[in-house]
Parts: sequence; structure tokens; C-alpha cells
Amino acid sequence: MEESEEYIITQIMETLKNSDIGDRKKFVEKILESDKMFIYGVGRSGLVAKAFAIRLVQLGLKIFFVGETITPIVEPSDLVIIVSNTGETMSAIQTANIVGRVGADVVAITASPHSKLAHASNMIIPLEVKLDPTKSGIAPLGTIFEDTTLIYLDGIISEIMKELGQDEKSMRGRHAIWV
Repeated sequence: MEESEEYIITQIMETLKNSDIGDRKKFVEKILESDKMFIYGVGRSGLVAKAFAIRLVQLGLKIFFVGETITPIVEPSDLVIIVSNTGETMSAIQTANIVGRVGADVVAITASPHSKLAHASNMIIPLEVKLDPTKSGIAPLGTIFEDTTLIYLDGIISEIMKELGQDEKSMRGRHAIWV
């Protein structure tokens, strides 16, 4: 267990260290400029995307998760953020292509900056994970990407909090009561 934790944390730190600070600032700007945002991801990437969406709602932003029954139509002025490790998940690619045709701005968060999803996006946040194939048993499938993405997006939330002059108290006032 300790070996797995150490490996995962080390890989997350390496991946984040190699990510572009300029991309982070541009991403925050896109979020702050958007009147309405849509978030999408499938599987565990989708769960990470939903965690990000919840935090954005707690910041008072207008957020929808693609595929929910109450999600409105995407319009040209909207921002769509899609999380996909491989960038080859068919529904993620289709979503990017459809909303791109509408004229919405598409941001792909992926470990594969040359993927089909990346090509269908206006901006790519590459979180390129360098995996050791001998360690797949202690960090299977997309574990490193998903954990890295969660931490990356939590860091983005921190920056948005500062930009909006928000704090935990103001966010708590928008925190859903889960029953």
C-alpha cells in the first residue's frame, strides 16, 4: 500500500510540474469570462469532472453537466470542458465536435494532446502522465491521470476563488445539502 501511495504521489507531482503555468492562467480566464459552462467526462474521468463542477457551482458560477436531464442547450458563447485520459472516448469526441459546430469554446483536459478530442478542441490542458509499465498493478488504468486531474482542477478552483474574492464561508453558503 505504501509503495502505491508513494508512486501515485510522485507521478502526480511530476505531471503537475511539467504542466504549463500559462495554460492554467488562460484556463482560469476562460472560466471567468464565461456566462455558462458545461462539463463532461465518462467513468472515473467523469467523476473528477463532476467534482470540479460542484466546486464551480459553490463559487456561484452557472454550470451544467452534459448528459443530465436538466442540462440546457449549448450556445456559441458557452465554455465546454471535457475530461478524458486517452482523448479517444467516443462520446467525449462527439460532444466536442457537436458543441464546436455550435460555436462553443471547447477545453480538453487529457493525457493525450494529439488525440481526436484534442484536435476537436480550442484549448488543450495536457496532463501527460509518464507511466512505468512495471507499476501498473499499484496504479491501474487511469489512476494517475484521474488523481492528477483532480488536484490540478482543485488548484484552478483556488485561483478562481482569489479572482472572485470568494472564501470558504461564501462557498459554504452555496454548498448543497446532501440527504
